[in-house]
Amino acid sequence: MVYFPQFARARNHESGGRLEAAGFRTNLLCMKRMKAILVLTAAIAFGLAPFLSPGFNGFEAGQFPVPQENPPVQPAGYAFGIWGVIYLWLLAGALYGLLMRADDGSWDVARWPLFVSLTVGAAWLPVAQISVPWATVLIWVMLLSALAALFLAGREKRLWQQGPVGLYAGWLTAASSVSIGLVLAGYGVMSAQAAAIVGLLLALVLAAAVLGIRRDAPAYAFGVIWALAGVAVANAQPVNALILGLSVTGAVLIGLQAWRTRRP
Repeated sequence: MVYFPQFARARNHESGGRLEAAGFRTNLLCMKRMKAILVLTAAIAFGLAPFLSPGFNGFEAGQFPVPQENPPVQPAGYAFGIWGVIYLWLLAGALYGLLMRADDGSWDVARWPLFVSLTVGAAWLPVAQISVPWATVLIWVMLLSALAALFLAGREKRLWQQGPVGLYAGWLTAASSVSIGLVLAGYGVMSAQAAAIVGLLLALVLAAAVLGIRRDAPAYAFGVIWALAGVAVANAQPVNALILGLSVTGAVLIGLQAWRTRRP
């Protein structure tokens, strides 16, 4: 039998290339699954945070140099109940992502920003009890990373990926804007009424921009509308006509935009 060493070397090189490619794919899959595990872990920590800290229905008046008694920009207490839905939906989505979509690229690309947002969120409640300015900084970090995850989320399985992230980001859009309004009023930059107008307009501009980019995110729109409805209820008795009208009008406009720009 004639032996051709150059053919043997070529076969060995080809086999080595296949093994190297297979090893790369295995490592990539392991990294994707590890990210899915990290997101689930962060979602669990995020959901447990309320049980490890006192309940939160808005900042206390005494946390500000200028005490904020019933600030017009802050939603009614009942509105914060949406957090129960957000926690459970994020946890369900993270679990589904790990079990059913661990190696799905359209899920994987959104995992790092979601992990950042949830990890910061797990630490937010204790910070909010002691420092309004730092809590405001953290909630904006949560918002920006949650929006990044929403923009990167795939268009399939909206119930498990885009839905929970969208609702979470929608509420954060309003909450982060409310925090700005509270800081402006609570640190004497402007009156509570003016600060409420600034906060609400900021939330509406952000929400309109997000819905212009991500047109298939009804859960995001609902999160913003829920918060605006909470502000409307808080200003209904006694009636603060300007803030009540602005929040109701804003909620209607966000709902109309979400309906007009929806995609199948």
